[in-house]
Amino acid sequence: MKNICSWENCKEIGEYKAPVERDNSRNFRYYCLEHIKIFNKNWNYFSNMSEDEIEFFIKSDLTWHKPTKSFSSSENFFKILWNNTLEDKISIFKNSNFKDFKKSRLSEKDRQALEVLGLNYGVKWADIQKKFKGLVKKYHPDKNQGNKKYEDILKKITLAYSQLKLTVSKEK
Repeated sequence: MKNICSWENCKEIGEYKAPVERDNSRNFRYYCLEHIKIFNKNWNYFSNMSEDEIEFFIKSDLTWHKPTKSFSSSENFFKILWNNTLEDKISIFKNSNFKDFKKSRLSEKDRQALEVLGLNYGVKWADIQKKFKGLVKKYHPDKNQGNKKYEDILKKITLAYSQLKLTVSKEK
């Protein structure tokens, strides 16, 4: 169905949309080409607005007319993010050796490898080798009748040792 131009006494086909009111973009009038040009020439979005209202509109346009929160607001995303970054899940800050931990050059993979071997982060390379040999003897499939459970544990131990061999052995 074709729309008739909304201009008074016009019988042309209205092909061009024009808003009925400023803040409602769902209601339209339809105008022909001649009358849409006149409408657009005279249209002023800010008509009947005070200078303060116009200034507020322009400032709120910077945030896409969405409400903003101050940084100290309890709902602020960045505040929530910052608070969660300081969560001490492995109690590093409570540890009396925090200064040593901070100086350590170990990566997260190295820390996990030490955990698998049951060692602390300040351990020497010779102690790592000693612990590895002991664990290999304990979990070797020949000592455990080929039990798959012990075989998997030995794989984890070997991978952990290989990881530490790449980084810790160089620091000797």
